[in-house]
Amino acid sequence: MNNSQVNSRESALLLCLLLMVAAAFCTTAGAQTQKDIDVGKSVLTVRVYKTGLFSAFAHDHEVRAPIQKGTFDEQKRSVEFQVDSRELKVLDPGVSESDRSQVQHTMLGAKVLDSEQFKEIKFRSTSIEAGGGSGKWSVIGDLTVHGQTHPIKVDVEGAAGHYRGSAKLRQTEFGITPVTIGGGSIKVKDDLRIEFEIVGK
Repeated sequence: MNNSQVNSRESALLLCLLLMVAAAFCTTAGAQTQKDIDVGKSVLTVRVYKTGLFSAFAHDHEVRAPIQKGTFDEQKRSVEFQVDSRELKVLDPGVSESDRSQVQHTMLGAKVLDSEQFKEIKFRSTSIEAGGGSGKWSVIGDLTVHGQTHPIKVDVEGAAGHYRGSAKLRQTEFGITPVTIGGGSIKVKDDLRIEFEIVGK
C-alpha cells in the first residue's frame, strides 16, 4: 500500500469519526431540549356549565385531575400529556359532600366518561404558532377522550417551563351525551371548557 492510499484511508476514517461525533452531539443536544412534565405541579381542570328552565337551582361543576405524565419541547414547539380519567375529582365548592359524591359517580360512570373502559385522556400537539402577544401561543393538537380522538385548538400563555392553556369542546363530538335531570328542566351544556397548567421539571 503506497502513501497515497494510506493517506486516503486515514482521511476516510477521520471523516467517519467526525460524522459520528457530530451525530452524537446532535442527538444529545436534541434530547436536552425535551422536558418532562412535573406531575406534582401540573393539573387538568374541566369546567362544566348548567342550562335549562330550572338551572338557577343547579350549579356548575369544577373537575380536576393531576397530569399523569408528559413532555414538552420549547425549541421544537411540541407538547403531549396524559391524564387518568379515573383520577378526575369533582371539587364544586359550596355544595354538600353527598351532592359532590353523586356528581362524581355520574361523571365517571357509563353514562358520561365510562372511565373504567376509557381510562386515558390524552393530548398531543400537531402544530404550535405564536399568538397575539409575547408569551402567547395557538396550539393545535389531537385530544383523546372517551375513546375518541379529535383535533382541538388550545390558547396557551407562559414561558420558561410554566404554561397555562384553555380550550372549548363539545361533549357530543366525543360520543358523550350531556346529563339531563327532571326531563330537561336542568341539564349540562354540551360545550365545556378545559384548562391545564403545565410545569416542567
